[in-house]
Amino acid sequence: MAGESGAGSLIGAMDAVVTRHPQVLYKMMHDAGPVVRTESADGGTVVVASRAIEEEVLRHPELFSSAGNSGQMGTDRPLIPIEIDPPDQRKYRRMIDPLFAPRRMRALEAPIEKLVNELIDRFGSASEIDFAKQFSLPLPSQVFLTLIGLPLDDLPRLLEMKDGVLRAHHVLGTDFDDPRCEVLKKEMAGAIYDYFDRALNNRESERADDILSGLLEGEVDGRRVTRQELLDICFILLIGGLDTVSASLDCFFAFLAEHPTHRRQIVEDPSLIPSAIEELLRYEAPVMMTSRIVTADTKLGECPIKAGDNLFMFHGASNTDEEGLPDAGEVKFDRQSCRHFSFGGGVHRCLGSNLARLELRIALRVWHSRIPDYRIKPGLELEFTPVIRTTYAFPMVLGASIEHELLP
Repeated sequence: MAGESGAGSLIGAMDAVVTRHPQVLYKMMHDAGPVVRTESADGGTVVVASRAIEEEVLRHPELFSSAGNSGQMGTDRPLIPIEIDPPDQRKYRRMIDPLFAPRRMRALEAPIEKLVNELIDRFGSASEIDFAKQFSLPLPSQVFLTLIGLPLDDLPRLLEMKDGVLRAHHVLGTDFDDPRCEVLKKEMAGAIYDYFDRALNNRESERADDILSGLLEGEVDGRRVTRQELLDICFILLIGGLDTVSASLDCFFAFLAEHPTHRRQIVEDPSLIPSAIEELLRYEAPVMMTSRIVTADTKLGECPIKAGDNLFMFHGASNTDEEGLPDAGEVKFDRQSCRHFSFGGGVHRCLGSNLARLELRIALRVWHSRIPDYRIKPGLELEFTPVIRTTYAFPMVLGASIEHELLP
């Protein structure tokens, strides 16, 4: 599988300290240089930790291919549109993008706000909750299932399949390079395809105002998309819809729980929330890295790289690159310009970014209007997963704490 050995080495090196506070790792990357290439028996591995270099990679999909990554999620075919290159990639994006257009997403604002309030209502008078299980997981999951047109009762099984693909080593309680991980990935990938095959069969006989129905009407090059193409699209929508916003909420609230001064800024001035979201996306980078395959011998900066190299863009490192953004190591909710790579960029910019921003904006606004004070349960250290930084347990204490509020 292209890129597997390089990815395994990098991910295997990420311990709990790195994934909880990856800015330390990013600083080490900056010190090592904007581009570092290493050679092993498995081939070359290139690590990018620079804003300027990442922009260059994203501008040239012909040199830095996404298609070469096909199969990393246990599938036998490239996932659409994330594992194909232009010009075909652009054809599929033209079909899919309208389903996530800003106008369509704005229509979800009232239902999302209602759901956020309902989730908080369920806390009742509790002084302690599990933020992950009671908020950051159910919120985006329910929004996604409603939007795509899937039963809420199916969520536990869908999460099981998603985790088996993304975090097989965690599910199995083993190392990343354990051969059993690939077996589980393939099993769960097949289960996802089977699930959506049945869901599409049901939707063909009864259309609705949802994404599944919209995809069934989709056309590429003047022809209706095939069932195989639909399955490849649905697969990646599931992975993104059930994981990345939850990860963002976990990262954001962990930061805010530990930084009461920043938290008070958005409590006292909710108009800062949109810019705070961009700043936290930049600094926390819920998706740590994405990869490409180099298609021809070339150079990035002063670093020669070779065809076939596995290239990894560490978005968090690029986002905190002082050469590209003054004071990049500081979190400023009133920053005037906050470009970041946390939604990717170029032809593969995240198609769900409009929905993600909407969910995050409503969640932060409603939560902090109702629960201005909270903290991580004293004595506990959150454990975040590598690559997509989420946590399975987030014990949170609700209410003010004098000792906690004395922190910076």
